[in-house]
Amino acid sequence: MSVSSEWIRCYIGLGSNLENPVTQVATALLELERLPQCRNLEHSSLYRSDPVGPPGQPDYINAVASIETTLEPLALLDALQSIEQEHQRVRIQHWGPRTLDLDLLLYGDQTIECERLTVPHAFLRERNFVLYPLAELSPELSLPDGRSMDALLKACAIDTLERI
Repeated sequence: MSVSSEWIRCYIGLGSNLENPVTQVATALLELERLPQCRNLEHSSLYRSDPVGPPGQPDYINAVASIETTLEPLALLDALQSIEQEHQRVRIQHWGPRTLDLDLLLYGDQTIECERLTVPHAFLRERNFVLYPLAELSPELSLPDGRSMDALLKACAIDTLERI
């Protein structure tokens, strides 16, 4: 694993809508806490959200976690995908139902564009099930482009998202 010498604050989106989603997300939070070269896990409340993508899916359970890590971005992505695999994540249908989805939302104040990873996450600014838990966790946070959580929330309605 590729490791840096400085601790970077990262934000991770969690979501599940299969096989007891509350348990899937709660277990993933415990697994994030045990990742090597990671510390100081904090997380938002759990939220219930309408599914995005193909119709007929169950509702999602979502949360956002923050960690400090010395892992480089792609090494952290590999660790997140390893946790997904432990939860039998299968990628059959784009935005389809899943046991667990872990998205690297923010990696410090970095902007990353490569084949495997886009940070800030490509849909972070428009997904209420990401923004509201993120704002609960870090209301003072600003994106690398300078946009504040306040401004992002004003542009993204809460709609049917509910804290559970």
